[in-house]
Amino acid sequence: MHLLPDTARQVDVLVSQAQATGRSPSVVMGVVRDGALAHLAAAGEHPRPDADLQYRIGSISKTMTATLVMQERDAGRLALDDRLEEHLPGTGVGDLTLRQMLGHAGGLQREPGGEWWERAEGVDLATLLAGVSATKIAYPPHRAYHYSNLAYGLLGGVLERLTGTPWARLLRERILDPLGMDRTTYAATEPFARGYVVHPWHGTLREEPRTDTGAMAPAGQLWSTVADLARWAAFLADPTPEVLAPDTLTEMCAPVVMSDLDSWTGGHGLGLELYRDGDRVSVGHGGSMPGYVAALAVHRPSRTAVVGYANAYGFGIGGLGRRILTAVLDAEPALPRPWLPTAATPPAEVAELTGRWWWMGVPLDVTWDGAAGELVALLRGERRSRFVPEGPDRWRGRSGPENGEILSVLRDATGAITALDVATFLFTRTPDSEP
Repeated sequence: MHLLPDTARQVDVLVSQAQATGRSPSVVMGVVRDGALAHLAAAGEHPRPDADLQYRIGSISKTMTATLVMQERDAGRLALDDRLEEHLPGTGVGDLTLRQMLGHAGGLQREPGGEWWERAEGVDLATLLAGVSATKIAYPPHRAYHYSNLAYGLLGGVLERLTGTPWARLLRERILDPLGMDRTTYAATEPFARGYVVHPWHGTLREEPRTDTGAMAPAGQLWSTVADLARWAAFLADPTPEVLAPDTLTEMCAPVVMSDLDSWTGGHGLGLELYRDGDRVSVGHGGSMPGYVAALAVHRPSRTAVVGYANAYGFGIGGLGRRILTAVLDAEPALPRPWLPTAATPPAEVAELTGRWWWMGVPLDVTWDGAAGELVALLRGERRSRFVPEGPDRWRGRSGPENGEILSVLRDATGAITALDVATFLFTRTPDSEP
């Protein structure tokens, strides 16, 4: 799938303008639609970017670390409300939960301390843990969002202790290899773009070091390409169940904490940043390491994403990525799935549930999705819930406002249906009946 020429041109202009005004040696952005790279926009000559050129992804690495944690949760080897003490005893911050650390809601300070870890050679896990104490709590837990790279170094330590496998190998075996992300690596692998700081007055370049961050690697070590990061974006839009259950990924996208309390344009889920633009919410993460910045934003409902890199520290790539995502969705909204006729009539006990029901004058229209084997209930023409059978005359909500709630079919002594009980709200066939 490719973008329409006018849309592609608009994306190209946005990237070219940003590279020129932001003074980055190179900028490359990819638009992903329906699981594939639909357009590549590049600007700059130092080096000339392409889809296979590596850049450092920085904190986008955290989204993969969080996925590994959720795999362990789904396997029953940890719980999100486990205290850190249960997995890494003696840190002094052991009352923090894994959920708080994934969502940056634990108040843990941003950096591990000592030298700036992003520019210094990393230490091993034992040395990192030896430097952690109760003094690392910078902000009272539960109060508000407080971003912490240290939290993800510690989460990587939890994974290593729990599995007996180093984080990098676990990542390769559990995520990168299954998704075919062969060009996503722990260390830079040619061809890769060198990273720079651009002098503000005379435009010269200072090449930045490419460090091995050791135990802090789960927070920001990885290198990748547009092509590989597009695969990761496609996974976040529509996950491969063998890597992570779709319901678990949806759980990761639910807010743990709002990072913008004034206008609610940003929040943080379980390892994923949340961005709101009007009525649209996308998920993803930004990334930066010395000499590099990276962007990942995924609009899951339309399976549309933007990924990209620049090799200049401080370049505003996150805003650029979200502007491109908005431009693409405005110009080319996703087409709805085509309606298909039902192959067979529903069973009699299902057919009698369909049609219009009423509660206090409020309509509920119930239809049957034969392909999915689900009831679809539309309240007031706007609130849609789906129900799956759970037993005779009993249905369980699986999505929408009634997710998890029970729909019970009430019958009289003759077996005729008298009402639908949806979470204690009684719907009858007439709009003026008493509830």
